Formats: sequence, structure tokens, C-alpha cells
Amino acid sequence: MKVLVIGSGGREHALVWALAQDPEVRDIVAAPGNPGIAVLQPGHDGQTIVCRSVDIADHDAVVALATEFGADLVVVGPEAPLVAGLADPLREAGIAVFGPSKDSAQIEGSKAFAKDVMAAASVPTGRAYVCTTPEEAAEAIDAFGPPYVVKDDGLAAGKGVVVTSDRDEALAHAAGCEQVLIEEFLDGPEVSLFAITDGTTVLPMQPAQDFKRLADNDEGPNTGGMGAYTPLPWAPEKLVEEITEKVLQPTVDELRRRGMPFSGLLYAGLALTSRGLRVIEFNCRFGDPETQALLPLLKTPLGGLLYAAATGKLTDHGPLSWRSAAAVTVVVAAKKYPANPRKGDVITGIDQAEVDDVRVFHAGTALEDDELVTSGGRVLAVSATGKDLDEARQRAYAAIGQIRIKGSQHRTDIALKAARGEITV
Repeated sequence: MKVLVIGSGGREHALVWALAQDPEVRDIVAAPGNPGIAVLQPGHDGQTIVCRSVDIADHDAVVALATEFGADLVVVGPEAPLVAGLADPLREAGIAVFGPSKDSAQIEGSKAFAKDVMAAASVPTGRAYVCTTPEEAAEAIDAFGPPYVVKDDGLAAGKGVVVTSDRDEALAHAAGCEQVLIEEFLDGPEVSLFAITDGTTVLPMQPAQDFKRLADNDEGPNTGGMGAYTPLPWAPEKLVEEITEKVLQPTVDELRRRGMPFSGLLYAGLALTSRGLRVIEFNCRFGDPETQALLPLLKTPLGGLLYAAATGKLTDHGPLSWRSAAAVTVVVAAKKYPANPRKGDVITGIDQAEVDDVRVFHAGTALEDDELVTSGGRVLAVSATGKDLDEARQRAYAAIGQIRIKGSQHRTDIALKAARGEITV
């Protein structure tokens, strides 16, 4: 099988790494890829992994690359090209695509659309008002009271949400958005659950938890994600079954009923509230950084799984298989992230960090004069596995201690409460 992976971040690095472990995957092209993917070793004899430059916003160029490569499968990583409809011309060219159509990708592209789908499918979620003027936003904010939850309706790279008890801050964020959702605050621990689907059959992965705030103890601004871990030792026994039955399957069924079947990765961000399960948001692709924690534990060959979803044959695939282990991923971010991340700082120590079941996935990196430097806000995702969360945490943070980036920042408490048994539902 020949697989083309679209994207250049840590999620795509993890996808290419996992695809390389599949004996059925012969050749992989990452477009445009990143310096970490460029030096990735093949997973088996005869396999090739290369990066190719392409503008992923140029759909014709992507289709031409997929055709030239002879791709059996295209995996579209980031949300922006999916929401822009990249999957559609690829499918029209007769190429199997793991990723939803433009219509069904609205589940992430518009939070108002997602709320409408959930209402039609009776999916439990928080109450929300869709506002288009400052006056409407102010009225909704006052109706809910603090803490205020204000979400940009469109894509915002994980940074479009403000949760605050400061009314002025909430109003200011709303004023900067063309259309905004004001939502009720949802208490309780959060869960990320990914599901592979072909538009009919839903195969859930194991749950993970990510950390959106920049600093320890969930302080600081929201980010695209500063770390994640899996599995969740505190999760109720039947949690995955409940989410699949009440959230994932009804959502997939409703999108199919609307004539926009969702094929790809449906990501549900949820809160286990005092009033029961509630959906916070949907994404239409592998989440980052949960992907970097989940894939090192997945025993099921990834290429065959994604191809089955892309070709409508998931019902014949069977359940997923997982390693009996734990994984912790810690994101190393550039100085001044997320407001104004500094670029061009030299990165060293990755080779020393990648030991004892540790993998370093590149996200915001580039090569300048043969030196690896920072080129984005979230620079690296350091993922470690171990027999339990304690061991995985120890390995991840020991690896981070080997990496040098001037002014870099990372959280020190990823999976800490879970490892200590301090999370309750």
C-alpha cells in the first residue's frame, strides 16, 4: 500500500511513524512533512518514507501529487484543509481518502452547525447561544453568569475559546469573533475519545485526556494542547460504550441522514459533569497532542484500519487492539507561546532524548543552515510509554531534560493527578 499523508505537524509525524509500523504499508509520502519525518527510519525492509513540498491549500496540486505517487490512500491530517474541502477532489479523482468531505467537516468548522447536529441527534451537550452582535453576546453572557465560556464559531487552531470569570475579558473575546457561541460552563473532568468511522460503522479508540491551558494547575491562556495521556485509570468502566452509544453513533447517523456521511476520524471532546456526560466539541481529524499518546499504544496496524474506513469496509475490520501500557505526551513550546512564539531558536538533544520507549514528534521545527530550529509555537511533543502512568511520566520528563531550546516552556504536571489517583467522577 502507498500512503500520502497531508500535513506538517506533530500529529502527522505520529501518523507517519505509526503507518511505517504496518507491514502492509510499502511507501509513505508526507506532504509537506517536517524535519522529523524526513529522518524517520523505515519500519521494515523495502519501505520508503520521503517528504514532498506541496501547498496543501492548492487542491489541484495535492491531487496531482497523489496521482503521480500512485497513492492507494490519502490521509489528511490538519483541520483547515478538511474544512476547505480537500477530500472532495481527491475522491472525485478515484483516490481513497481518510478524512471527511467539506460538508461533514463542518462538525468542526462551525460550532453552531455541530450544536444543530447534536440537537437533531439528541446528543447531550451544554446549552449555548449563537451570537452575531456585541449586544447579543452581552445578553447571553449575563444570562449564564460566570464562569463565562466564549467560543469562536470557526476554526481557531485550538485557541478560539476563552473560559473566564472576568466579564470584560469575555466580552472582548466575543467582540473579536464574527460569530460566537456563549455556552454554559461544564464541570467535571474532560475526556477525548477518537472514533474511526466509514460513515456507518464506528470503531472507538481508547480514551485520553489533554491539557489545554499553558501552565501547571490549568492556569494561563488556552492553547492547542500542552500534553496528553492514556489510558484513564479513573474512567468509569463502561465509559467508551456510553460515549459510542449516546454521542458518536448518533452523530454519524445524523450526518448520514443529512446526506453528508462522515468518513474519517470523529473526535469528541467531553466533560463528565455532575449531571452526566456532555459534549464540549467535535473535531473532524486526529487531535493533537492526544494522537502522539494514543498511536504508540495501538497494536492494530494503522494503514489497514484507515484504508477500511476510507473504502467503506470498516464493518469487516473488527475491534481495535491495544498494548497493556500507559503513554504520556508533553509538549515543548517556544518562548512567548501562544501569544507571539519566538522562531529561530536552535534545538539540540533530541537524539539523547529518544531512549527507553520515548519518541519525539516534531511540530514547529525547521532546518536553517543545517541546524534544527524552532518555527512554530508548539515545537515538539515528547511521548513516552511505560507499564503505568508513573513510569511513562518519568521517562517523558527525563527526555525533556535532554532537550535544549532557549526560552522553551512546558507543563510539569501532565498526568500527575491521574497517576496519584486524585481524579474522581
